[in-house]
Amino acid sequence: MNTSDHQASSRSIYLIVAVAGAAGLLFGYDTAVINGALVFLRAAFQLSEGQTEFAASSLLWGCLAGALLSGPLGDRYGRKKLLLLSGILFFLSALGAALPRTFGFFLMARGAGGLGIGMASTLAPVYLAELSPSEQRGRVVTVNQLAIVSGILVAYLASWAFSFLGESSWRWMFGSAALPAAIFSLAVLTIPESPRWLFEKGREPEARTILRDLHGAAVAEKEIREISESAGAEKLGWSDLLRRIRKPMILAICLAVLQQISGINTVLYYGALLFKEHTGVSSQSAVGANVLIGAVNFIFTLVAMAIVDRVRRHTLLATSAGIMALALIVLCLGFRMVPAPFPLVIGSILVYVAAFATGVGPGVWVYIAELFPTSLRGRAMSVATAALWGACILVTNTFLTAVRLLTPSGAFLFYALMCVVLCGFVFLLPETRGRSLEEIASLWGKSEQENESPSQA
Repeated sequence: MNTSDHQASSRSIYLIVAVAGAAGLLFGYDTAVINGALVFLRAAFQLSEGQTEFAASSLLWGCLAGALLSGPLGDRYGRKKLLLLSGILFFLSALGAALPRTFGFFLMARGAGGLGIGMASTLAPVYLAELSPSEQRGRVVTVNQLAIVSGILVAYLASWAFSFLGESSWRWMFGSAALPAAIFSLAVLTIPESPRWLFEKGREPEARTILRDLHGAAVAEKEIREISESAGAEKLGWSDLLRRIRKPMILAICLAVLQQISGINTVLYYGALLFKEHTGVSSQSAVGANVLIGAVNFIFTLVAMAIVDRVRRHTLLATSAGIMALALIVLCLGFRMVPAPFPLVIGSILVYVAAFATGVGPGVWVYIAELFPTSLRGRAMSVATAALWGACILVTNTFLTAVRLLTPSGAFLFYALMCVVLCGFVFLLPETRGRSLEEIASLWGKSEQENESPSQA
């Protein structure tokens, strides 16, 4: 490939990564904006403890439905069309959540946004993984996680800025996402479809052209050969999720669930309430503290991008989970004091978030985007992502109740134990760094053949 071709392909990759990453930005904003808004929303609608939990989790029920739908729809209609639909849902949700007259209407608007997030959270990592060369795939897929944490940071900054507008500030917090959602929807129209999906649909010339434009002729031909060989052995259906790829399916589901029950979203969704009610700081200070958390989350996701393709996946995830457990134990000690000392609480949470952002956060998305064969990747990812959202709903819907029954210290001790479990679990996973998607898929074919072969005397 000559220099001008290389520069053109680089620009194409950057555009694709930027547009697909914008889905993660909206995902992060929509999930995290509830943190600051809850302080004001709770007062506006006079919400009980259970209603407050449901206000936080209403988006997540939509996420669960979107994740389940995105797999079969993405495999049938393509990654690009589903990303476009997610952008439209983001836009409608932002307007609906900003203008509700009743709490029920607010819940419906947030649920619609959840559908968009469920689709984007499933298909953006798949799309990026399918367009990336193997030696850069971890870093490229981690861009999606960087975009998510960028959205979280922007949500915290916006929430803090809008918090000075008084009781109606929560409407501005939600409505401010409408313009970027509209821009994202238009930008999706400029990116290509996944070449691996096109190949699966018998559209090889289009797939070959896209790969050549992205990676050059030599790399494109190599990838086409690998995709062709893999596709020839992959005429799979829904039943094969548990028959042909049972092991990676179970591993991906367990990994997704453990990521969530390590407790990260208790901090991302309820941080402001925790600070206000258990450390005694003001509403504005509680919302402002989230900005620091968002900044640490962002910075250490950049660290993850720098090291994800240089460090073994096992080492990265296990070290991350271990540090998270230690930080949560310190947090438990802080919450045993009344009132909890704010510097100790915020300090341990920052270490916990930094460890999550460096390993468990992006690493889980990279893993579950890598583990499956192309013909089932969309459906398998939708099941794994649905499991992730189901676990997120469970944690979000029970956190305030757990704090009341177990105290904050007891609740976070449970999450620390789950981090320890995750630390050990990662060694059950195969090491995927540096392998092509087709090489990873072949691991499961060999494994199943060995399991099905009769023993030889």
